[in-house]
Amino acid sequence: MMFSIFLQRSVYTKMAQFSLPQNSKIEVGEYFKDKTNSKNLKKVHVYRWDPSTGKNPRVDTFEVDVNNCGPKVLDILFKIKNEIDPSLTFRRSCAHGVCGSCAMNIDGVNTLACIKSHTDINGDLNVYPLPHLKVVKDLIGDLTTLYKQYESIQPWLKVDQTGQEKIELKQSQRDREKLDGYYECILCACCSTSCPSYWWNGDKYLGPAVLLQAYRWINDSRDSDKKERLKKVADELKLYRCHTIMNCTNSCPKGLNPAKAIGSIKKMLATS
Repeated sequence: MMFSIFLQRSVYTKMAQFSLPQNSKIEVGEYFKDKTNSKNLKKVHVYRWDPSTGKNPRVDTFEVDVNNCGPKVLDILFKIKNEIDPSLTFRRSCAHGVCGSCAMNIDGVNTLACIKSHTDINGDLNVYPLPHLKVVKDLIGDLTTLYKQYESIQPWLKVDQTGQEKIELKQSQRDREKLDGYYECILCACCSTSCPSYWWNGDKYLGPAVLLQAYRWINDSRDSDKKERLKKVADELKLYRCHTIMNCTNSCPKGLNPAKAIGSIKKMLATS
């Protein structure tokens, strides 16, 4: 005879209580009502914070006439700044998805405001700075750490001093194709700021954007410093904090695959 014994145990779980500092709590901001009497309005909720005021961050709401506005989220931000509230602050430059300046969190997704169409978003539009960065002002995140990490991988061609470096360094078509999907990175930081590992270890883990750039130089046939480059990133925190969550690949506005680049670096280290 077989007896099954079931042990019943009551488990009491006490939920941890987290609270933000009082000056970090986001408040309801101003409401800017449309004055054009347009019948095609879109409500735009924008994160605002000005460190010079000493006030808490807030979310302002703007009613925007989209009949007289370009199709992109950046067009809406320009319309707000030019016609409603000139104090709104954000980065922008090329407006064609090339420079990466206008990276922000739009409707919960990290992307570029200049290529994201507001017509793709049903209902209200929510615009925040890139997550888990210190905010400089409004929609501008502080990228100082990311740029220092980028500098640390020495993103330039290194060649042995043989005299040949003074002439053209030729590369086969096949070797050139190995850089496709990597050189196009514009360092907008959408991938790194969508990565939980980078959120918690951003001071040590290089993050998807910088590791993709590192692989671009490691994989360049003209570079003669491959072993040293691999050695520099072969660190438990710099590289192996990546847990292949894939947020980076899903959020890249250029359609690149940072997770693949990181996996390739790990494979090189494992087989070298």
